[in-house]
Amino acid sequence: MKTIKRGFILPSAAITIKERHVKYYETLEKAPEVGDMAYGQIVRIGQHSSLENSSGRIHSIHNGTRAIFVYGNRYAPDYYEGLVPKIFDEDVDLLARSGMIGTVKNKNAMIKDPTRVKILGYICDKDGRVLNTRDFPLIKANHQTKKTPRAKMILVCGTSMNSGKSMAATACCWALSTMGHIVRASKVTGTASLKDILRMNDAGASPYADFTHIGYPSTYLLEESEILHIFHQLDLKFANNPKNFWVVEIADGIIQRETAMLLRSPDVTSRIHKLIFCASDAFGAIGGLRVLKEQFQLVPDALSGRCSSSPLSMRELSEFTDIPVFNSGDPNLNQLAEILLK
Repeated sequence: MKTIKRGFILPSAAITIKERHVKYYETLEKAPEVGDMAYGQIVRIGQHSSLENSSGRIHSIHNGTRAIFVYGNRYAPDYYEGLVPKIFDEDVDLLARSGMIGTVKNKNAMIKDPTRVKILGYICDKDGRVLNTRDFPLIKANHQTKKTPRAKMILVCGTSMNSGKSMAATACCWALSTMGHIVRASKVTGTASLKDILRMNDAGASPYADFTHIGYPSTYLLEESEILHIFHQLDLKFANNPKNFWVVEIADGIIQRETAMLLRSPDVTSRIHKLIFCASDAFGAIGGLRVLKEQFQLVPDALSGRCSSSPLSMRELSEFTDIPVFNSGDPNLNQLAEILLK
């Protein structure tokens, strides 16, 4: 095994790992698994020209930059579909700024080719075992049985990625904390990125965590049991006090695989206090309402997202539904109090 020199970037996809864990690397003919960690070097800058570290700082990267990377699968219609390779290959793609790597299978035509990484070896412990982020969870509930009543869960979902879900979740955190309530926040699915959850923290939610804190660099293609395990662990950690609120965001759109798993699960839907549905435009919101009702037997308590910033979109929506719409970019405290507390 070789020793790793100090000065490497430890990315947010490896948030469960401390620098003291990262000491050795070794070339192994081992098929990578989700969460396996590797030591690598940037060899070509493409779409991503930076890495987010485990505290949220954004590092510029260059050809020759060395960092720790984490294997994972990514589902992102605006960027890539990327998968963990079935066999070890020293040349891989940077799938996300959080340091997650894999092989791009599909790419949005509007973005650049991925940044390329040369793998120097797997990160190993002193006994030569490959380190995996899933072996170092930061979230460990003290009890595995849920006591009732529980914290009121505000669930935020939407039509797709970039439909404004994080803005809406942030607005809910801001409103509730401003009104004097204790708010916790979580993101259950998606790809490692601290940006969304940190915005909720900035808006008054504390503590906060997402799937990466349980050791998963992403949730795409996980088994349903693993997706529900993530939800339950976050629920058990943050939602035990019935006086508090728990704001939860789930990634991508409601017809995406893992999102649909959650919305079909009675363990999740039985926990909903208020459901917020986000869309990029009025027509997406209208179609989404139909899918929510027909596929999941759910009716949201409010609409929001990118469409809520447009008075014309809100006017169009008002002709099809009387569900309230709140502007997540410029939230009104009295309106959100009416939506979230009644």
